[in-house]
Amino acid sequence: MKLLGSITSPFVRRLRIYLSEREYEFVNLDIFADKDRELLTRNNPAQKVPALIDGDQCIYDSRVIFRYLTSKYKEVPLSWSQENLLTLIDAANDSLVSMLLLQRSSIDTEQDSLFFNLQRERVEQVFTVLNDEVLKGHFGEWNYPSICLFCLLDWADFRGLAKWHHFEKLEEFYRKYKLLPVIELTNPR
Repeated sequence: MKLLGSITSPFVRRLRIYLSEREYEFVNLDIFADKDRELLTRNNPAQKVPALIDGDQCIYDSRVIFRYLTSKYKEVPLSWSQENLLTLIDAANDSLVSMLLLQRSSIDTEQDSLFFNLQRERVEQVFTVLNDEVLKGHFGEWNYPSICLFCLLDWADFRGLAKWHHFEKLEEFYRKYKLLPVIELTNPR
């Protein structure tokens, strides 16, 4: 089994953490280099990381890959409540990835325009809800939703894209898990 991805992707990192105690090969791609982009495109026509190759099967998207792995390893699937939390995490991640790509395209993402205002509003709203969900105990154990939340928070810090440390419960959550060995092993910095 091979996981194609990038060390810096929060979507890839969550799967690397989830798979850390399983046997698989991680193929680190520079998705902007021609050769690696060609490999990625052959395995995922959407040209996004991650992609999982398991025998003749190739699975795209971190959510679908996780679902596939849950089935493969005969684990309990996520509850609908957990799926909704992942939708929130993914929405914030997607907004931040868009902002990063626009910044790297020399576009001022701080401007007062509909697209940028909506992204900032979405991220702030999602962090507010996730902070409340941590308070309610929904991220109390180290499981896939917690891994995804940690990867979002750490990536937002790593890229300097969103300020979230003023959310007390998110900060406590982050400090609780940041010293796990697998976190350092998958650190994108």
